Amino acid sequence: MLKRIIQVAFLFIGGVLGLNFLPPLYEFMNLSSSPWLTNPYISVAIGAALLFVLSFVLSDYFVRLITWSEETLFKLPVADLLFGTFGLIVGLSVATLIGVGINRLDLFEVTAVVPVILSIILGYLGFRFGFSKREELQNMFTGSATSKKRSAESPPTEARERYKLLDTSVIIDGRIADISTTGFVEGILVVPQFVLTELQHIADSSDTLKRTRGRRGLDILKRLQDERASKVLITEIDFDDVAEVDLKLVRLAKKMDAQILTNDFNLNKVCELHSVQVLNINDLANAVKPVVIPGENMQVVVIKDGKEHNQGVAYLDDGTMIVVEGGRSYIGQAITVTVTSVLQTSAGRMIFAKPKED
Repeated sequence: MLKRIIQVAFLFIGGVLGLNFLPPLYEFMNLSSSPWLTNPYISVAIGAALLFVLSFVLSDYFVRLITWSEETLFKLPVADLLFGTFGLIVGLSVATLIGVGINRLDLFEVTAVVPVILSIILGYLGFRFGFSKREELQNMFTGSATSKKRSAESPPTEARERYKLLDTSVIIDGRIADISTTGFVEGILVVPQFVLTELQHIADSSDTLKRTRGRRGLDILKRLQDERASKVLITEIDFDDVAEVDLKLVRLAKKMDAQILTNDFNLNKVCELHSVQVLNINDLANAVKPVVIPGENMQVVVIKDGKEHNQGVAYLDDGTMIVVEGGRSYIGQAITVTVTSVLQTSAGRMIFAKPKED
């Protein structure tokens, strides 16, 4: 379609060029005496035919040029293009004012060439200046009014509340509601619509366990909206070119300069790769657990055998697993053990101990 439009444009341009330039050419070639060449319609037809034939050779190049220009313009931010155009207008205005002064010199050689050159140079420089100095120009126009409004209505930048994006895992887990109630989570909690859609799909699942987890997540969101002091924001921002929810969260966090609240170990790693700050609820839970020091004694109940030979397994009240070396023979008994080492990971904490010697 674009190629046809270009060919039609060549047809009209050829007719205009033929009407303006062919009659002088006839006089130069002593052909003006021919009666049919003096007909302006003949000149229009000849010029249109010549450029229409030429369009079959040049139309592909023009199509590529227009496509490239279109892609380049679509990639440019609107603000950059707007300020670049503003700079172009200023440059052309300055060139016009200088051209008016030059025209008064009555020097044909100067007045015919210099204004054109000035328009090209100053127009280009104005566009480049507006394009590259967008932020400075924007601050110059809006800086004073914005600073007054900011000082009167909003707190300093350091004290502003940050956005915290909730992913599906942390909503279903439910501990975020208890943590938010205590006031340790500051800022505005943001639930993207694509996370809410995924949660709704889980709640509508045919699997009983998934359906229960999804409905629990929806109840947690309702509780956050009812009990939280600051608001819970649901954003409609989405990225249609990305299919995975985790990557959408990462891109949204970059766009909003937000943190991500999650329990997902893999999402935690992805955020680290993309330099996005992530708050892992499991890390918080592990951080607030009582500190256990090697050599400390504790009272535990060995409830089952471990994976290795002669091992027993016990649990603390917070769910921390204790691997007791040589504790298999004490299954079902409450014994005193001595901590030998502690293994701390994002997935949890494991304590290794051995029965205390009498």
